[in-house]
Amino acid sequence: MSRSQPSSVLTALGFTAELDQTYQRLRAQSGRELARVAASMLRTPEELLEELAPLIEAGAVRVVGTTIEVVAPVEVLRMVLAAQSAEVERTHRSLDGITAAMGLLSAEESRRAPGELATSQPLEGEVATGGDIFGLVRSLVLRGSGDLLWLRPDQWSSPREDRRIALIAEAIGQGRRSRVIYPVRALHAASRELLGRVEVGEEIRVLPELPTRLLVIGDSHAVLPEPLGLADSPLSVTRQRGLVEAMTHWFELLWDRAVVPDLDGGAPVLDLRRFLLEQLAAGAHDEQIARKLSISLRTVRRRVSALMSELGADSRFQAGVEAARRGWI
Repeated sequence: MSRSQPSSVLTALGFTAELDQTYQRLRAQSGRELARVAASMLRTPEELLEELAPLIEAGAVRVVGTTIEVVAPVEVLRMVLAAQSAEVERTHRSLDGITAAMGLLSAEESRRAPGELATSQPLEGEVATGGDIFGLVRSLVLRGSGDLLWLRPDQWSSPREDRRIALIAEAIGQGRRSRVIYPVRALHAASRELLGRVEVGEEIRVLPELPTRLLVIGDSHAVLPEPLGLADSPLSVTRQRGLVEAMTHWFELLWDRAVVPDLDGGAPVLDLRRFLLEQLAAGAHDEQIARKLSISLRTVRRRVSALMSELGADSRFQAGVEAARRGWI
């Protein structure tokens, strides 16, 4: 999606300026016969429908019988936000399905009927239970190659954090890249640990919350709790290429959504504007926003009021529309 000086809600959402101009011309003719609308634009109905295909697919324009209806920009933004929320939910469900599938594949082999040909192969990997978990992770990291991708919803409280930072420094010293996503609350609960990781060269971003721990090592390993969550043990260590690629793709989606905190001044600083706008667009209440972002209710209300003033909006939904127009979310 292009974010270079959008001029309208549609261009902020990634539609071309030419398509936005066509949309603006159509708004005044919403509810008219398709044939008449096409004639007014010097096109046949078929040519107009072909030109409007991206808008029709997005739900911004609808053809109802023989009439054409144009959805208001506010409704277009609402549909896009709903689609993005649904995509995140589908990703979470997909992860749950992957975890279940890993256990079911081995069980399926034993249920085959007599004489049935086996066409599936066991997944490459194992489930590690107990023992020296840090030693296992260290061995996988140093024996592997490629970049390191981490989701760390809570591990900063571990007594092994200094050893983990040393491990990261060793991997980065090999010319590898290490990227980690934390929840926002880590900026307050673990500022020393985050600064230690930044000092050795790790790249850090934050999101309001994370659903599970995860470590991806290059294109060879993915390490995650079994089942997904915050447990140290058991750990699922998979070398199955498709699963490693899926975990990498999921991490990259989260990385693109995450925000870079300012850790150079000693005390972590974060521009919460984008997170606040995303929460408002999702319909979250002030109390929910305060819990997710680990800030006080008074701070939430003060910053929301400042955002609305900056955007020149009279309502929270108007603020969301204007923020999308400016490319802030």
